[in-house]
Amino acid sequence: MSENKRPGITRKAMIETALRLLDEVGLDGLTVRRLATELGVRSPALYWHIRTKQELLNGMADAVIVAAGMGPPLPGEGWQDWLLRRARCYRSSLLAHRDGARLVANASALSPATVKLFDEELAALVSRGFTPVLALRTIATCTRYINGFVLQEQMERHGEPVTLPGLAAMLEQGMRAPLITAIIDGGDPLGEEAFEHGLRLLVDGTAAVLASHRAG
Repeated sequence: MSENKRPGITRKAMIETALRLLDEVGLDGLTVRRLATELGVRSPALYWHIRTKQELLNGMADAVIVAAGMGPPLPGEGWQDWLLRRARCYRSSLLAHRDGARLVANASALSPATVKLFDEELAALVSRGFTPVLALRTIATCTRYINGFVLQEQMERHGEPVTLPGLAAMLEQGMRAPLITAIIDGGDPLGEEAFEHGLRLLVDGTAAVLASHRAG
C-alpha cells in the first residue's frame, strides 16, 4: 500500500496531532513537515486531506472553538448567564493550547458545521428579543474581547516580567502613582478579576442596549 493512502491518517487525526504539536513547539514552530514526521509519513501524504497550511490552521482553530461548547442556551438559561458561560468556556479553550488565541485570530474560515452552530446561537438571541444585528454584534464583541485578553495573557507568559518597582521608576510619583495603586489594589490586570470585570461590562452594556431597543 502506498504511503499516501496509508490508513489511519485522517483529517481529524491530523488536527488532533497538530494541536498536540502546537502545545510543544508553538505556532511559529508548527510546520507541515514537522506534523508529517509526528504522524510517521512524508509531507505529500498530508495533502490528501489539506491543500495548504492555512487550511490546517483553520481546522485547528475550528476544533478549539467547537471545544468551547458552542450552541444555544440550555433550557431555562437566560441569555446573560449563557453569554457568561460561553465566554468563560471559550477563554478556557483558548488557554488550553499554547498560542491558542493567535491560532484562532489568524483563522480565515470555519467549517460549515461551526457556522451552523453560530447561526443557532444568533437565532436563540433573536428569540429572546435581540435584533439579528444586535445578536451578531454582541457575540462578535465578546469573542474579540476574549481573543485579545487571552492573546495578552499568552504573550505575557513568554515575555520579560515587569515588576512594580520597575514600573514605579518610570513614573514621577513612583509607588504613589495611580497606576501602581491600581495594580496593588486590583491585582493582576490580566487575572481572573480583570477578565470578569470586562465581561460584566459587556453583558451589562448589552442589556442596556437591548432595553433601549425594546423601549424604542
